[in-house]
Amino acid sequence: MDLQLHPIGVVRSELKQRENAPHQGFLGAPEAWLELDDSVLSGLDGLAAGMELILLTWLHLSRRDQLRATPRRSDGSRKETGVFSTRSPERPNPIGLHRVELLKISGNRLKVAPLEALDGTPLLDIKPLLKQVDG
Repeated sequence: MDLQLHPIGVVRSELKQRENAPHQGFLGAPEAWLELDDSVLSGLDGLAAGMELILLTWLHLSRRDQLRATPRRSDGSRKETGVFSTRSPERPNPIGLHRVELLKISGNRLKVAPLEALDGTPLLDIKPLLKQVDG
């Protein structure tokens, strides 16, 4: 099976290097802008400031050959485990999952927060958060 993903936009953030990014958005990630391709703008209909969204990104700087990881906030007591039981960005398909609030829509740009993705990260999709499903 041949899968093809086409980014719908890109993240614009003050976060430029991995070592400066928090491990999760709620750990102090900044606001960021999503710059969307003009071809997907009609898909924004129905979005409004204040909504919670789930963003799917392609973690383009991550390794794809890693199947084992040690949980990041390990105090030394946590053991290496399979990557699928962690949120490690190093994985066969480095898809990022981010819960954010939509702060503003300005043309082809969405201002969101908090977002721990680096500047230049490809944006794959935007989905509304469904409280009854996503919690």
